[in-house]
Amino acid sequence: MMRSILLAAFAVTSCSASSQVPTNRSFDARARALDGDTVAVDFRLLGVDAFERRQMCERRGGCWQCGKAAQDFAANMLRAKTADIKLTPSSTYGRPVAIVTVDGKDLGEMLIRAGLAVPEAQYLRDDPQRAKRYAAAFSQGKTSRAGALAGRWIEPSNWRRGERLQCER
Repeated sequence: MMRSILLAAFAVTSCSASSQVPTNRSFDARARALDGDTVAVDFRLLGVDAFERRQMCERRGGCWQCGKAAQDFAANMLRAKTADIKLTPSSTYGRPVAIVTVDGKDLGEMLIRAGLAVPEAQYLRDDPQRAKRYAAAFSQGKTSRAGALAGRWIEPSNWRRGERLQCER
């Protein structure tokens, strides 16, 4: 799910802000060819774990596609806008990690507030202000019962390890 989100962010940035790309910035990553002259690189959002594309959540007694909703939310935020992508020195799951801002708003924070992702404070130790914002966004999402926070859900990391809600079985 994040792969598609971040591929879109990279594509938006590459197409609409090519004159703003620093020439001295490089990073190691797995890449793939979309066609002969277009290369895509996946990266993850810093301190954010969104629901996986095929992940289901439960609300009002039934399953709904919270992972697809997270992907759609991010795609809509990135559509026809310029994304500012700041690479961090870290990597997870073999992918670079970045902070993505769209129209001055932190994409990770927006996903969390919408109830479509959870904060990962352990990755934000070096950024306590972002950690506080993400925690506040999660609290706001819970209070407003946004997205998956309106019902039952499984941490995305646990879902990747095979844990499922009863309605998914």
